[in-house]
Amino acid sequence: MMISFNNLGQINIKRIYGPQKQEVGKLSFHSKRVEADSAYFSIRGVNFNGDDYIEEAILSGANTVFSSDRDLIEKLSTVYPHCTFLLVGNVRESMAAFAKLYFDKPDEKLKTIGVTGTNGKTTVTAYVRSLLSLLGMPTGSIGTTGIWSSERKLDYKKSTPTTPEALDLHQIFSDLVNLDDEAVAMEVSSIALDQHRVDGILFDVGIHTNFSEEHLEYHKTIDHYKECKLRLFQQSDKKVVNLDDAGIGADLKAKCKGSMLTYSIESHPEADLRAENIEVMEEGSIFDLWYKGSAYPIYVPVYGTYNVANVLSAVGAALHLGFSMQDILCVLPSLQGPVGRFQVMKLPQNQKVILDYAHTPVALNRLVEEVKKLKYRRLIVMIAGIGIRDFNKMPKMAAEIEGKADEVVVTVDHPGYHDPKVIVEQVMTGFKNPDKGNIHTTLTRKEGVERALNIGGPDDIILLTSGCINNAQIIRGEEVPHSDEAIIERFYPPVAQ
Repeated sequence: MMISFNNLGQINIKRIYGPQKQEVGKLSFHSKRVEADSAYFSIRGVNFNGDDYIEEAILSGANTVFSSDRDLIEKLSTVYPHCTFLLVGNVRESMAAFAKLYFDKPDEKLKTIGVTGTNGKTTVTAYVRSLLSLLGMPTGSIGTTGIWSSERKLDYKKSTPTTPEALDLHQIFSDLVNLDDEAVAMEVSSIALDQHRVDGILFDVGIHTNFSEEHLEYHKTIDHYKECKLRLFQQSDKKVVNLDDAGIGADLKAKCKGSMLTYSIESHPEADLRAENIEVMEEGSIFDLWYKGSAYPIYVPVYGTYNVANVLSAVGAALHLGFSMQDILCVLPSLQGPVGRFQVMKLPQNQKVILDYAHTPVALNRLVEEVKKLKYRRLIVMIAGIGIRDFNKMPKMAAEIEGKADEVVVTVDHPGYHDPKVIVEQVMTGFKNPDKGNIHTTLTRKEGVERALNIGGPDDIILLTSGCINNAQIIRGEEVPHSDEAIIERFYPPVAQ
């Protein structure tokens, strides 16, 4: 595609060095993925500075470079006069704007539903994808469990664990349009909002799940974390808000303009959608759904009271998009959730393994409360310190589980650039009695899963928690393949359901 950089006012280009036009065939922010005729965006990450790799990108074929370092690109423009160097104020902002234009504004060809919250983003995104597709609006999804069209999981190498970088995001939107999907539900993390990954997108619906402490390794303060979360609703046409959430639910209701639907599982009198008389069974949940003064008996094949709240948020999104409550009620019994969220695997001797990648103290507490409603002899729980997350959260996971399980396995998820021993030691500081015989430690998630399975016996429940992402462990910047299910199946082949 021939690009004339003089005609890109919305990109906020301060100065152009070199040719005013270039044939651009690919966009990249990673120098090792640059090909001939690429535009390279020199962004700064936690462990790298893209400016250090500009020459590598050029030698690999980049003919266009976006950077905010005036001195550097002035120097490089004399060395590589065939290249175009674009001085911009914020490379990430320019990258988001350029990607949207390059892919012909694909987000505007889809109904977009953005989901933010400390817990529940992955589940709500999956419920929205499933519900809208069942209602006849083919919907894809973007988030922790990967990239999905309405029909299948797509083969993408994700740039981040949750919300992709803007270049990838608009490529995904374009691909979903080409696959004839009509909508996309996506997780929108606080970090993504702060890093301008979703700049320029007006979401048709923004969903708020809940708010509690998380990602302070990045945000540093809870106030900055909260402020970033609120940004989603400044760029959402319609909103769905959890009124049970004391964190920011009331703030959103008071401050946000535009159409809003609220929901509650705690009988909040002002909620537009309320779930009452909730009964959770092993095969699903039943409850009464109140909407506009009428109660509707509901069955959904999801487990956990907190997941009923997640269902309500998906119902709110469908209502905002013009579907009737009657149509929604007809398809709810077929609702599908994400892999790895209260995923039950039945084993010999009436054992059960439950996979749920809860990775915050609040989520862990809710999960264990729901698991304890099932019948079991002993409860074995595996928790993990996540090396790419806030170290201050790790002891809180230990404090949350202490005294609530018969056996506890402490392990490591995504050590990143940290020593696994240091991560485990940090988790262990949260136990009042770390030397107790029912607390076991391992240094990899694989070892943790194997230890939990070895401890388990007849009629036990083995609960594997924490943040396994996209069938991989992130170790020193690399994604090392990992599958809990594969480890479990090596121990016990699955029995018929």
